[in-house]
Amino acid sequence: MARDITQLPDLAAEGGRVAPVRSRMPVYVDLLPPCNNACPAGENIQEWLRLVKAGQDEAAWRELVRNNPFPAIHGRVCYHPCEAACNRVELDGAVSIHSVERYLGDLAVERGWTFARPRFSSGRRVLVVGAGPSGLSAAYHLAMAGHEVEIRDASPLPGGMMRYGIPEYRLPRGVLDAEVQRLVDLGVRIVTDYKVKDLLADQAEGGFDAAFVAIGAHLSRRIDIPGRDASRIVDAVSFLRGVASGERPVIGRKVAIYGGGNTAMDAARVARRLGAEESIIIYRRTEEQMPAHAEEKEGAVREGVTMNWLRTISSVDEEDLTVEIMELDEAGRATGTGRFEKLRADTVILALGQETDSDFLRRIPGMHFDHDVVKVDPRTLMTGVPGIFAGGDAVPSERTVTIGVGHGKRAARQIDAWLAGREAPNRPKHDLADFEKLHLWYFGDARGTTQPELEPDQRITDFDEIVGGLSDEQAHVEAARCLSCGNCFECDGCLGSCPEDAVIKLGKGFRYRFDYDKCTGCATCYEQCPVHAIEMIEEK
Repeated sequence: MARDITQLPDLAAEGGRVAPVRSRMPVYVDLLPPCNNACPAGENIQEWLRLVKAGQDEAAWRELVRNNPFPAIHGRVCYHPCEAACNRVELDGAVSIHSVERYLGDLAVERGWTFARPRFSSGRRVLVVGAGPSGLSAAYHLAMAGHEVEIRDASPLPGGMMRYGIPEYRLPRGVLDAEVQRLVDLGVRIVTDYKVKDLLADQAEGGFDAAFVAIGAHLSRRIDIPGRDASRIVDAVSFLRGVASGERPVIGRKVAIYGGGNTAMDAARVARRLGAEESIIIYRRTEEQMPAHAEEKEGAVREGVTMNWLRTISSVDEEDLTVEIMELDEAGRATGTGRFEKLRADTVILALGQETDSDFLRRIPGMHFDHDVVKVDPRTLMTGVPGIFAGGDAVPSERTVTIGVGHGKRAARQIDAWLAGREAPNRPKHDLADFEKLHLWYFGDARGTTQPELEPDQRITDFDEIVGGLSDEQAHVEAARCLSCGNCFECDGCLGSCPEDAVIKLGKGFRYRFDYDKCTGCATCYEQCPVHAIEMIEEK
C-alpha cells in the first residue's frame, strides 16, 4: 500500500531538514470477530479461546458462561454457525470451536466448578414457564442479576427437548443433569410435573413480578393419511420422548419416517438402535431442499438410513405404504405426478414439524398469536401484556438449542431492565472483521484436530455417545489456531515495524499506544497488522 505522506518544504533550523506533514494517523481498534457475530447465544468466543490458548481454562470457562451457562451441552448439540463464519475457513479449515467449548464444559463438570452467586438480592420474583434451553437460560441470567427465580415445567425432569427430543447418543443425560444442577445450586427453584393452566393466577398466587414463557414446541403436527391400521402410525415427538423416558417400543424390521428435518433424522437413527433393519426417510422435496442440517443427514446415512427424495405418502395399508412420486415445477415446488409405488413398512413415524401448546395463553387479554406461536416485540421479547415475555420455540424463530439459550439471555436482560423501570442498553456492534480486512503475513500453520467417533456398526448397537471429546493437548492446540480477527493479540508486529519508534508497549495484557509526536503516519504498522487491530484515520 502506498504511504500517505505529503512532503512540504518545511526547513528546520537544525540543518535545513525537510519534515513530513502527517495527513492521517493510526489508531488501535477492536472489530467484531465473525465467530462472535454468528453465535446465537452471544458468546465472546474469541476471548475464551484466547484464555484457553494461554492455559487459563477456568478463566475461559467463566468468560464463556457469562453468556451461555451450558458449554458441555452446546459443545455437543449446537450446529456451530460460528465455525461456518470463521475466517480460517479461507486458509486451512475453521477452528473447531464447538469441540473446545465441549472441552471446557466437560472440564468444569469434572472439576466441580460452580457459578459465583450474586452479591445482592433485588427482592423481585420472576416465574419461568418451561425448563427447556430458553427457560433455563433465562433463569440463570435472572438469578445472576439478583432476582429470585422459579421454573415450572410439565415434564417429570427438566431439560425440555434437550432431554425428551435429542437422543442420548448425542447428549448423554449425565451431562445435561450436571449443567442443570449447577443452576439449582445457584438458587433457581425448578418445579416439575406442574402444567401451568392459568398464567395470571399463578403469577398472582406466587407473588411474581414478571414472567417468561418458554414452553417449547412439544406437539407434533398431524396430517390425515388414509389407512387401515392407525396403530402403525406414531408421531416423532412422542416416539423420541418415550425412548428418552426409557421405553423400548416394538417397531418391527422396516420403519418409514415421513419428514425431512432434524427430528426426522433423530427418529430414523433411534429406529436403527431399536433394531430396525431398514429405516427409510420419505421426503416430498429434494435433498437440497431438506431442512435437516447436513451433519444430521450425513450421520443418518452413515448409520444405514435410506433417503427417498421426492416422495409423499398417500395411504398406509396393512403391510405397506403407497407413495406418490413427486417432481419440481418451474417455481421449484414439489407437485404430484400421478405415479405411485409401494414400500414395505411395519411402523410409520410422522416427523412433519412441531407446534407449541399455547392454548393456556389465549385467555389472557392483550396476548397475540401467529398461528401457534406468541407474537413478541422482536427487540425486547415482551408480549402484548406488560411484564410477560416469551422466547425460544414459543415465538417465531428458528428452533435450535442455541437460539433458545440466546433468547433466554436477551429476555432476562429485558426483564431486569423492565423491573428496574429503565431501558435495557442497546449497544451497537463494532464493524465486522471479515477475511478481506486481514493482513495475514503470519498465521500458525496448525491443522485442525479431530474428535474421535464410534464406527457406524458400533453406534447402532446401543445409545452410547458416538462422538468423543478432545484431550487437554488437543484443546489447547485447537484454541491456538484462532486468528484473533479484529482484535490485538500483542504479536509485537507494529512495535517492530515502526521506523520512528512511535509504538510504545504497555506490558502484557495492556497492548500498546502511539506516540503521535513521533508518528509520521507512514502506515507501516497498519499494513503489517495481521488482524486489522489498527486503522488509519484522517488527521484532524
